Amino acid sequence: MAWIILLLAGLLEIAWAIGLKYTEGFTRLWPSIWTLAALITSFLLLGLAMKSLPVGTAYSVWVGIGAAGTVILGIWLFHEPVSPLRIISVGLILAGVAGLKLATPG
Repeated sequence: MAWIILLLAGLLEIAWAIGLKYTEGFTRLWPSIWTLAALITSFLLLGLAMKSLPVGTAYSVWVGIGAAGTVILGIWLFHEPVSPLRIISVGLILAGVAGLKLATPG
């Protein structure tokens, strides 16, 4: 169950990171509210997952999901540049996340 909670926390990290772009420096009310709600919920779920997962693993997986997802959505939503090196780098992040999952008992 902790891994599912951690996955949800990571997905919400993507949501708040992308949401920051829509807040326009926290000058837009509703995007700011949704972004802050996603951020708070993401942190709460991360803390809950850390009750049974090692802190280094949980935090690294959370950051990895957020980083990879944010790059992918940045490319899709904001037409950020795509290059072979960026794609390989995202793949390496995801490989690291998978490796930590496989190396962590439970």
